[in-house]
Amino acid sequence: MIQITQDLLSRADCSALDEKDPLAGCKSRFALPDGEVYLDGNSLGALPKAVVERMQRAIVNEWGSGLIRSWNDAGWYPAPQRTGAKIARLIGADSDEVIVCDSTSVNLFKVLVAASRLRPDRTVLLVERGNFPTDVYVASETGNLLGLEVLAVEPDEIIPTITELGERLAIVQLTEVNYKSGRIYDMTRITAEAHNVGALAIWDLCHSSGALPVRLNACEVDFAVGCGYKYLNGGPGAPAYVFVARRHLSDVRNPISGWHGHARPFEFTHEFEPHGGIDRMLIGTAPQLSLLALEEAVGVFDDVDMEVVRTKSRALGDLFIRLVDQELAEFGFGLASPRNSAERGSQVSLVHSEGYAIMQALIDAGVIGDFRAPDIMRFGFAALYIGYEDIWESVARLKTIMQGRVWDDPRHKARKAVT
Repeated sequence: MIQITQDLLSRADCSALDEKDPLAGCKSRFALPDGEVYLDGNSLGALPKAVVERMQRAIVNEWGSGLIRSWNDAGWYPAPQRTGAKIARLIGADSDEVIVCDSTSVNLFKVLVAASRLRPDRTVLLVERGNFPTDVYVASETGNLLGLEVLAVEPDEIIPTITELGERLAIVQLTEVNYKSGRIYDMTRITAEAHNVGALAIWDLCHSSGALPVRLNACEVDFAVGCGYKYLNGGPGAPAYVFVARRHLSDVRNPISGWHGHARPFEFTHEFEPHGGIDRMLIGTAPQLSLLALEEAVGVFDDVDMEVVRTKSRALGDLFIRLVDQELAEFGFGLASPRNSAERGSQVSLVHSEGYAIMQALIDAGVIGDFRAPDIMRFGFAALYIGYEDIWESVARLKTIMQGRVWDDPRHKARKAVT
């Protein structure tokens, strides 16, 4: 990686970084509109080109001609296991500890209930105040259902609270990378602290998997969930996945018993017998087309080293912050993300009182990020298809918007249904 030492950066400096980028060739794997810079892979990943052909084959040949035979002949039936095994490599798990199914919300409910049943004499579920709302809602209602106290604390209070709760603590449930700030938790330390008091650790990897190396087994994590449509590029509403550490598999009971989680689903018995492995976390028939799209999409990582991805994503974020400092100091932006890249996931969030309108104007200018209330502008850096000159171009277009007050237009201030 080229080190830039001068005080002021130029477009040429960014171009030079692109020339030395070991991941530069990966961008050709994606279908991206010409002239646009896509910085919203932390919300919806870009389309891998290979997915288009895979969907054509799945729809026309396998569904259209193969019909129901394709569950066997085209290998549809074991797709949740195959795709889970591909994701497992990216999150530091064994291939038979991860399976693709359902949504993140459903999977979080399943593992919260399963984990609580492994700690029946404990009464507290510890979560982060400010976590993604679906995690908050699911944890709250699961607590109500099971009679657990759901205790929400600030990020810096997690470890002291674990120690304070001691044997009362059943579960710590956190998202590794915060969706607003991009702040990253120390998974190793927090999981160890939970285990020290006999509690279990559940991690949400929605903003981690595909963006940075995740080491579930090295950290001795108990359960994890994650989505398939952000950095894994599986498409809008792609299926999620669930991880259960092998040491728990024989004891875990899925609270939503469905026929695909049965040990012998095609015997159609009315007595439920859970599958002996990770398949017990399945419920019903998979959304097959979206599952096949995700399986193909994850293939873009087959020859990619996640340590290299992490190095680049940190550098992209550092470059963005440095250019914001250099080019936009007069316009009132604040930094909502950690400045230290070691404490930050693969995104940078800015704050501005006119953040929504500014983001709409920026999207119109061909730089796509997103907005999170009340004042967060999020920029995600998917290292496989974002380059260093893209970062320069993004800040340059943002500067033009601010200099001309382009954002101060009623059409940019009209709130859309999806922000």
